[in-house]
Amino acid sequence: MSRKITIDPITRLEGHGKIEIILKDDGSVDRAYFVNPELRGFEKFCVGRLAEDMPQITERICGVCPTSHHTASTKTLDDLFGVEPPPAAKKIRELIYSLFMLEDHALHFYILGGPDFIVGPRAPRAERNVVGVINKVGVEVGKKIIVMRKEWRNLMTHLGGKVIHPVFGLPGGVAKGIKEEEREGIVKLAEKSVEFARFTLDTFRDIVLKNKEYVELITSDAYRHKTYYMGLVDKNNHVNFYDGLVRVVSPDGREYAKFHCSRYMNYIAEHVEPWTYMRFPYLKAVGWAGFVDGAESGIYSVAPLARLNAADGMATPEANEAYREMYEFLGEKPTHYSLANHWARAIEIMYAAERFLELASDEEITDNHIRNIPDGIAKEQGFGVVEAPRGTLFHHYWSDERGVLTKVNLIVATQQNAARIAMDIDRVAKALIKRGKADDGILNMIEMAFRAYDPCHACATHAIREIPFKVTVRDPDGEVVRVIKI
Repeated sequence: MSRKITIDPITRLEGHGKIEIILKDDGSVDRAYFVNPELRGFEKFCVGRLAEDMPQITERICGVCPTSHHTASTKTLDDLFGVEPPPAAKKIRELIYSLFMLEDHALHFYILGGPDFIVGPRAPRAERNVVGVINKVGVEVGKKIIVMRKEWRNLMTHLGGKVIHPVFGLPGGVAKGIKEEEREGIVKLAEKSVEFARFTLDTFRDIVLKNKEYVELITSDAYRHKTYYMGLVDKNNHVNFYDGLVRVVSPDGREYAKFHCSRYMNYIAEHVEPWTYMRFPYLKAVGWAGFVDGAESGIYSVAPLARLNAADGMATPEANEAYREMYEFLGEKPTHYSLANHWARAIEIMYAAERFLELASDEEITDNHIRNIPDGIAKEQGFGVVEAPRGTLFHHYWSDERGVLTKVNLIVATQQNAARIAMDIDRVAKALIKRGKADDGILNMIEMAFRAYDPCHACATHAIREIPFKVTVRDPDGEVVRVIKI
């Protein structure tokens, strides 16, 4: 019997990764590892660059969520140069960001994570993809999904310059305004987006919630961890993607902390393990207790479910109704079921669509005053935060008086989810693998543990210097015979 099971590469996520499952002599799981084998080093090669280049540099970390880094970076420059964007510029930024959240969440809901539920977790591998989804929901529905994403991306290109690497954000504002004659078409697309969000929630109810097997899977102990949760909230403690204070709640739902992003270092520390290039952020005051959950462990989560757990509701009516429905159905607040991230993502699609419509309907968004020019003198430090699709994203830049960067720190969502993902992978593997046997369906259900978070590995590789380049040589039985470090 093999003493190790390797899933390499893991699939339907951004970036590269693998899962190493180490077995005991009786074939049960000793430990499963979620490994990020890549290192990119953006924080290092940004040093020495002009601060105003950062919105175009950091967005190239990831081709799936570039708008998150672009927007967080632009907000960091607002702070670094001490300039407040005019109201129209803020609304344009948030409108584009709502569009982006719609498009990105739909990508994961229907194409990356969706096959596990729409097609089925144990469906043949060849069917667990977008083609399988279309075959299940029908060609007309498939066309609807594709057409909506195309329309969102077309508008993002028009407003943001590019859909993959946008160029709209500038310190103190945006590069391009919205004309009144354009607004009618934008409002119509926003109205269609709300209808699409309703359709998405109905799809989840019909395919997942009415399927007893799926509900039992979502609410199983295998995919459950009691941790702290973090997310941005507005003045009413409602979810906000673009701005607000960072709120953290404990495993029992009590507010643990609420702070401005500039104070993140007072609350967050990072742990390093030798088997991955991801760092593991944790709550500094609680401390690192290892890969365990509970109130005594500093591990916390971000991502859609964490945002909803950290908030008291949604800021738009239909999303808030869906929010209440989820917690009533699951019977707990906060809810600790990792697979409920997919439901939370569908609720956030509704919030993004409703917020898109609110902003498009606001006449002030066509105001010509779209930028306040900074005086060019940089402060010593600048801070910015947004809610990326995968969770809270912090940017922090240190600068000299010329605006040349001397240090950069990025705390990305997948980093902050890394410890909880690692625990999920380990628990699911231990629950499903017996006597060393794991068919393709079981291996996919182990992968489902990380897909719930929609991780972005390209964004999450930050453990430079702590981990050297290492080559492990094993004999035919899998025993380590030599380790070469450079």
